[in-house]
Amino acid sequence: AGSRRQVTAEQLRARGNALFQAGDHGAALAAYTEALSLSDAAPERAVLHRNRAACYLKLEDYAKAEADATKAIEADGRDVKALFRRSQALQQLGRLDQAVGDLQRCVSLEPRNKAFQEALRALGSSMHEKMKTMSCTDSKVEQMFQILLDPEEEDVDKKQKAVQNLIVLAREEAGAEKIFQSDGVRLLTQLLDMAKADLMLAALRTLVGLCSGHRSRTSAILAELGAPRLSAVLGVEHEQVSLAACNLLHVMFDSLKEGLQKDFRRKEDAVVLDSSRDLKLLIKHLLELLALEGASAHGRDNALNLLIKVVPRKSPKETNNSMSLWVIDQGLKKILEVGSTVCGSPGSLPVTENSRMSASVLLTKLYEDLKCDAERENFHHLCEDYVRGWFEGHELPGKLRAIQTVSCLLQGPSDAGNRVLELEGIMDSVLSLCASVCEAHQLVAVEALIHAADKAKRASFITANGVSLLKEIYKHSERDSIRIRALVGLCKLGSAGGTDFSMKQFAEGSTMKLAKQCRKWLCNEAIDTGTRRWAVEGLAYLTFDADVKEEFVEDKAAMQAMFHLAKSEDRSVLYAVASTLVNCTNSYDHEEPDPQMLELAKYAKQHIPEQHPKDKPEFVKRRVRKLLMAGVVSALACMVKSENPALTNSCRELISRVFLALVEEAEDRGGVVAQGGGKALIPLSLEGTEVGQTKAAQALAKITITSNPEMAFPGERIYEVVRPLVSLLHLQRTGLENFEGLMALTNLAGISERLRQKILKERAVPMIEGYMFEEHELIRLAATECMCNMAMSKEVQELFLAEGSDRLKLMVLYSGEEDEKLRRAASGTLAMLTALHPPICKRIPQVTVHWLEILQALLLNPSAELQHRGAVVVMNMMAAAREVAEQLIASEMLEILSVLAKDKDKP
Repeated sequence: AGSRRQVTAEQLRARGNALFQAGDHGAALAAYTEALSLSDAAPERAVLHRNRAACYLKLEDYAKAEADATKAIEADGRDVKALFRRSQALQQLGRLDQAVGDLQRCVSLEPRNKAFQEALRALGSSMHEKMKTMSCTDSKVEQMFQILLDPEEEDVDKKQKAVQNLIVLAREEAGAEKIFQSDGVRLLTQLLDMAKADLMLAALRTLVGLCSGHRSRTSAILAELGAPRLSAVLGVEHEQVSLAACNLLHVMFDSLKEGLQKDFRRKEDAVVLDSSRDLKLLIKHLLELLALEGASAHGRDNALNLLIKVVPRKSPKETNNSMSLWVIDQGLKKILEVGSTVCGSPGSLPVTENSRMSASVLLTKLYEDLKCDAERENFHHLCEDYVRGWFEGHELPGKLRAIQTVSCLLQGPSDAGNRVLELEGIMDSVLSLCASVCEAHQLVAVEALIHAADKAKRASFITANGVSLLKEIYKHSERDSIRIRALVGLCKLGSAGGTDFSMKQFAEGSTMKLAKQCRKWLCNEAIDTGTRRWAVEGLAYLTFDADVKEEFVEDKAAMQAMFHLAKSEDRSVLYAVASTLVNCTNSYDHEEPDPQMLELAKYAKQHIPEQHPKDKPEFVKRRVRKLLMAGVVSALACMVKSENPALTNSCRELISRVFLALVEEAEDRGGVVAQGGGKALIPLSLEGTEVGQTKAAQALAKITITSNPEMAFPGERIYEVVRPLVSLLHLQRTGLENFEGLMALTNLAGISERLRQKILKERAVPMIEGYMFEEHELIRLAATECMCNMAMSKEVQELFLAEGSDRLKLMVLYSGEEDEKLRRAASGTLAMLTALHPPICKRIPQVTVHWLEILQALLLNPSAELQHRGAVVVMNMMAAAREVAEQLIASEMLEILSVLAKDKDKP
């Protein structure tokens, strides 16, 4: 070590300067910092601090920039560079008066410096603006509260205006802080307590502004308002007020959770406790609201939706599932209170048609958030205790509650549902209550039987005992509501053969009869929607049969009745609608049987799956057309829009499958976009199951390839399409998905620099390059064409000159390939690169010895397009450097050019 020459502080500083000039501010900062550790001389240290301040300004770390500049100024109070840098940092930190002081000092030290004078002038005017708004805001806030809280004030318009102003003011940070400082929270609490809907809405919307993204204010507001008051407002009868309270609570959760993550990063124990204590307090009150008799039905739904959004982990990457464990511990029984509600029974909780479904979704999310068997066992025990508690010793009403709980669990975490179904006496009760004379009781039992029917564990037992029972009910019941449900049970049990045509459990023709009855019920508007929903459930099973699909798409009234239901308030119908559409469009996964196994099966006289003749492509294509004409796209778009727990990831996947089938034919894509399909596909491609996201991304690609992307995805929407398209390039995707992704990105890359920047930012370029080496010629061609459009970006041009890269060599060699389309794409890229980035011209002769013959072959090609590209490359190379020009002229190039120059047919 002694013999190695020590790097001096001086050398490090010089290195830092060079790096700073080259734009690598992070590396420059590191060099200056190392130099500081080696330097003792005060003047040299001052310069290093000043240089570090410049780096921090570039890196937008203004607090550190100010600290470093201050150290330089302490060493030399006349250092104008350091003073100017500190003024820039202070300005960004919002301390304008101090920034002005530094700038005035700069001007007095260098009165002739134009930059200093200009900066001082600009700063002066922005300070003036800020002072004006602040003083004006002060008086505004007081005025607004005076108008709103004055019981004598009669002027409605005046109050309306004050409300609007308050909400708008709270959206800006300065305004929000002002309201908060002017005792605003206490005054907003008074507005809430006046219990007038319009004033409550104003207060809640203003509070959203105050809490948005601001943890400490959120904590203070929670302390002032109190969780009981917030949960009481959520539970009010007024739907809009309840929804606004739900929105406020969501914002508060986000702000507190954001705080929680930051605190974990900072490890400030006191604060961590704070945030998680606040979160738990809010959640505890939401759970209590679920079982509170006085709370409104939609308040209960809003509470469930909030819990679904904020309790479970967002991704498996987060390791901490303590919130879910705590909720299961504190509130599982309260959630089951909603799930076990028997509508219309005396003393039951007020619920909507969506409440039980939401409870099932919440239970699923909590169950999926568990990490080990012990946690799952605990969940099962709590469910079993709850069911037993109702089943034993509460007479008939208790048994009904227990059975309803089983239904809720079977629709949610079905493992837990199967476990409670095994409890002694439950299944017998279900079967005996199916024959009850009381409609309400019979409904509960038949529904439980249906939910149990497709859960494999019990299916064989139910097939043995349930089919004859359900047939009896279906044939002899007086009530449509019961018959529909019995029918669905039969459909579920009868569709066990799936899409296999030869495995039907029903006698020939009876499937068709059942489907006809379902369509009749579906179209009968005299029946309530809750019951008509079951008709769709029936079709979801019966449409496995191709004859049923064909009849359904011929029945326009039935299709439109189903679309109408899909847009209705009752969201629990979404899954059944989506399943029916997947069946009609054959967009489920097809498993091709292995031919050898087929031979063996025939030989062994085993069962062989068959495809129905009406599931052949031409039939499917016709069905898709009929659905499009009946308005399927607007129904799907409406289903996706619903912010509802019923829109589960598996439901989103079904909708994505249908969309992909709808855009299969290029001529249908325009219509799909016009009815809102393009807009609906973006959220489907960004969230959901892996398969669902991929199918939606592929549908987006098909639209982008054949229509004008700027029309299909107007405004900012076009930038949202980039990420889904890039996801199609991942290696685990199929060749077709890679190919369509590349084609679609080629279209976008040709539109604008901003889109190319977005594609670069999504790290697509290395993947596009990877596909240029692909065996399959179409994929290789698509990747090369995509690269050609991407090469209009400066960053991409630089890549072709990178040391040790074969990019340029590949483009030159591809310009001499057999495949004409590939040659066209590669030589087009070369023509563009040599024009936009002349240094590339010098590099071409160095990448391959064949460069001259490849260019000559382009010029001698019969295709005028290739000749033109070759001529442009040669022209650019001639202009770029003398030594390249000499090499070109020394070859036969001059003669070839002379001949082409005289060709009158090719101007």
